[in-house]
Amino acid sequence: MIKNVYKNNFWKDVAKNRMFLILLLPAVIYTLLFAYYPMTGIIMAFKKYNYAGGIWGSPWNGFENFKFFFKSGQAGLVTRNTVLYNLIFIVVNTIMQIAVAIFLTEIKGNLFRKVTQSVMFLPYFISWVVVGIIAFNILSYDYGFINNFVTMMGGTKISFYTKGKYWPFILLFFNFWKNVGYGSVLYLASIMGIDTSIYEAATIDGANVFQRIFHVTIPMIRPTMVILILLSVGGIFKGNFDMFYNLVGSNGLLYNYTDVIDTLTFRALISSNDFGMSAAIGLYQSVLCFITIVAVNKIVRHYEASYALF
Repeated sequence: MIKNVYKNNFWKDVAKNRMFLILLLPAVIYTLLFAYYPMTGIIMAFKKYNYAGGIWGSPWNGFENFKFFFKSGQAGLVTRNTVLYNLIFIVVNTIMQIAVAIFLTEIKGNLFRKVTQSVMFLPYFISWVVVGIIAFNILSYDYGFINNFVTMMGGTKISFYTKGKYWPFILLFFNFWKNVGYGSVLYLASIMGIDTSIYEAATIDGANVFQRIFHVTIPMIRPTMVILILLSVGGIFKGNFDMFYNLVGSNGLLYNYTDVIDTLTFRALISSNDFGMSAAIGLYQSVLCFITIVAVNKIVRHYEASYALF
């Protein structure tokens, strides 16, 4: 009897909200086709793929693809690089995006604010392919702007594309330059939602601009900050393939400093057509991301449940 009541209520809710469900349907279909259905391809990680058998007809080979990946000596290197790069990206981008958002809100001139925000937002729409070309024209040994300036000042040229020690800083700069404008918009929206009466009360109490920032603005946007960091941490084992590949390319001299899981997977697929190992690396990456986001979310929930994602 109770089941029938619940069933009737369910169909009543469906009929009542049918227009909303119809509007939602394209997004559901899109997600099923392009997010969930491709997940069936993970079985390739446990198969010795061949073109004749395809995904379903290729023979099983257990964990051999994973063994090959870990015995190759690259697993530790690319995992370390991926995590370290993402950690520094998260820290630097978060700090700079909040700083830029606060700076924009404190600017009094509307025209200057709009121009500044537009200029900072523009790099986000530039393709990484174009950024790679820009970087080459800046860093090239023979024609780069930096080396031309160095030689003009009587110095010695720097071979950026053969010395990996420079690339953590180069990648950090271009990642920050391209993403700071877009990321600051999210924090800017959060700041604009703060009740102005709080700022007025702080001003009446004698708080200067820095005291308002550190005692009103930052505490009020903390939930947004935590959620965005959690979302970023969820992809900490995923390297930005577009950035790394277009800036570094197939330069083996830089792999120890710049190779990440995504670029290794790409090379395994393109150079050797090893679909099984590529799928194994991708599954390894996804499992690590899942474990990380669950663990970090649990830690956040322990200290402040309202900030947790789930």
